[in-house]
Amino acid sequence: MMISRHPSPGISSVVQKYGSTQTLVRIVAGILLVLVASVDGAERLTLVVCAPGYPGSTVEAQPAMDGLVAAAAAAAGWSTQELTGVYFETEAGGIEALSRPDAAFALVTLPFFLEHREALKLKPCAQAVEIGRNATESWSLVAGVGALASAADLNGWELRSLAGHSHRFIRGPVLGSWGELPENLTITFSGAVLSSLRKAARGEKVAVLLDAPQASALDRLPFADKLEMVHRSAPLPVSLLCSVDGRISEERSTELVAALRGLDARPEAAEALTGVRLERFAAVDSEALIRAETAFDGVVE
Repeated sequence: MMISRHPSPGISSVVQKYGSTQTLVRIVAGILLVLVASVDGAERLTLVVCAPGYPGSTVEAQPAMDGLVAAAAAAAGWSTQELTGVYFETEAGGIEALSRPDAAFALVTLPFFLEHREALKLKPCAQAVEIGRNATESWSLVAGVGALASAADLNGWELRSLAGHSHRFIRGPVLGSWGELPENLTITFSGAVLSSLRKAARGEKVAVLLDAPQASALDRLPFADKLEMVHRSAPLPVSLLCSVDGRISEERSTELVAALRGLDARPEAAEALTGVRLERFAAVDSEALIRAETAFDGVVE
C-alpha cells in the first residue's frame, strides 16, 4: 500500500483554512480529549451503598456490588464500564464516598438518609426490599420485663441500637409517638445486640432498639421471658435508592431506576439481587417517607 506524500484535496483545504498541520492536530486532539473526558465521566458513575453498623466490609462486599451494577447496567442498556458500585459499613465512609463527583446514586438506610439528605442532596427514587422483608417496617424498643412503662422512665438509661448514629431518628420517627424522651437518656450506636439484650434481661438500665429482623428473632432467645417489647414505631421505609446532587441527567436517572425496578423480573439478574440480599426495588412509599421526615425535622437538639 502506497502512502502519498501530498495531502488530499480535502485535507489541503482544511490545512489552508487553519494555517498549518500543527494547528489542525491541536484542534483534533482537543476534540478527542473532550470525547474521551465524556466517556470517562460516564464510566465513573458510582452507586454508593451505605448501611452503618450492618455486616460486611467494603472488600467483602465488592464481588456482590460488581454483580449488582453489572446487572443494572445491562438492564439499562448501558456499558458495563459506565456504572460501578461500592459498599460502606460506616457512616463516615459513606459520607466521604458520596461527596465525590462520580457518586451519582446512593442506596442508604433511612437514618442515614434523614441525617444527610440535605447536605448530600439526596433525592429518593425507589426503595430497596430485602429478601423476606417488607419495604416499610417497624422498629421495636425492648427492655427488661416491667422496667419501662413510659418514655419518661428512660430517665438515666442507655439506649443501644444500630440506628444510634442518628439521635433525631430515634427521638422523632421511631419513639416520638411514645412520648418525649428524657434529655439525659444516653443513645449509643451499637451492633452488639445480644450482649445488650443480656444486660436488659439482667435488669440493667439498658433498652435496645431493634430493626424488624432483630425483633423477629427475640422469641428464640433463652432469656426471652425476661424481656418485653415496650414500643413499636409506625412502619417506616427501610432503605432508599437516591440520586445524588443532580450529578446525572434526568433521562439517565430514569433509565437506571427503571432498570433496577425491573431486575426482579429478569431471571439473569436473580443472582445479582441475591448477592446483595435484595428481593426487588419498589416505588417510594411517599406517605411513610413524609411521615418520617416530618417527625425527624420536628426534633430539636
